[in-house]
Amino acid sequence: MDPRVAELHCIMPIANVPSVLAHGILSHERASKLPHVSVALLPVQDKRDQKLVPQGMKLHRYANLYFHARNPMLSSLCVLRVTLAALSCPGSVITDCNAASDYVRFLHPSQWSLVDFDDVFALDWTHPGDSRRYFQHKSRKCAEVLVPHRVPPNLVAGAYVFDYTAKGLLDRHAPGLAVAVDPVLFFRSQSG
Repeated sequence: MDPRVAELHCIMPIANVPSVLAHGILSHERASKLPHVSVALLPVQDKRDQKLVPQGMKLHRYANLYFHARNPMLSSLCVLRVTLAALSCPGSVITDCNAASDYVRFLHPSQWSLVDFDDVFALDWTHPGDSRRYFQHKSRKCAEVLVPHRVPPNLVAGAYVFDYTAKGLLDRHAPGLAVAVDPVLFFRSQSG
């Protein structure tokens, strides 16, 4: 595996973390049966609902994780840190770009070398003057790990938040969870 892949990430509202610590990171289908805060965009979810993983299930039956949360999908307050053991969950699949993309390849975790980790871990995916490269890189930045149905709670190793106010909130919602402040992951400078 690429040495930059030390953990996997799950983006979610802080309010959902207690449920995750009790039930695990659930697929969209399973999460819909529990009370939760959603930041999902309906058009994106409609597209994901139609996607079928080759030799697998509908995309909404997988819990999805990112190789790196600093990507265009980051729109919330918390990134859960998930151990790499999630790659070994039976039926896990990795993608080389956003799983809803028309150009996605669904891969066995042993095929990790087909993921462009330079694109995944790049701090910026804009390519002024090259719209094709911009859209390609934006999609690759969102490469995913798909775990059937749920990621068990014991694979959640901690969380990242963007500032100390968010850390205090998450500490109250999930006492005992290791929480680190990482403003760069949330597109903020170290000082602000």
